[in-house]
Amino acid sequence: MTEHETPAPRRLDARSLRGLAHPLRMQLLDALRLHGPATASQLAERLGESSGATSYHLRQLADHGFVEDAPGRGKGRERWWQAVAQGLAYDSADFEDASPEVRGLTEVFLQEGAARHARELATWIGSRDRLSTAWSRATDMSDMTLRLTPEIALELIEQMHELIDGYRNRATDADAPEARQVRVHTHLFPIDTHRSAAAEPT
Repeated sequence: MTEHETPAPRRLDARSLRGLAHPLRMQLLDALRLHGPATASQLAERLGESSGATSYHLRQLADHGFVEDAPGRGKGRERWWQAVAQGLAYDSADFEDASPEVRGLTEVFLQEGAARHARELATWIGSRDRLSTAWSRATDMSDMTLRLTPEIALELIEQMHELIDGYRNRATDADAPEARQVRVHTHLFPIDTHRSAAAEPT
């Protein structure tokens, strides 16, 4: 792997979901991925949790390979953690024949992912007045409605991801003016546009 290549995301399976599908664990992993290595106490302060809770859930994440000790950090008994992978891949096809327990875990995983997106959007909206003029013009919150087949929808998703991947590391120079991390959310799902008989006017 070259210096600027992005490692492949970790593909989730039933075992890894058992270690990840918990709101606090997902928040801990997100915090480590976004902000870098931290201790359980630092993460507890950031997330408004007790250090006992963050310590326990960090150990569970470590047991399933999501986090690990951060080398070269900490003094004495102070333990620093870092994320192992910078990306996760979830494919619903991998869970079509899953047990009810695992299906429940996929629900937790997806619901927390949606909640995270909502929190990030709310944070951006609440702080947008502090953005520079250039960044104010370079933000977006859009929705579009298309009529597609499942095959065309999958093609669109793949092309969107390929396009976004092409922009990774375009601003690798630490001195690039106003270079910042950005979050890109993509959602594509079918909607029911048919009114039920009960909703029809009499």
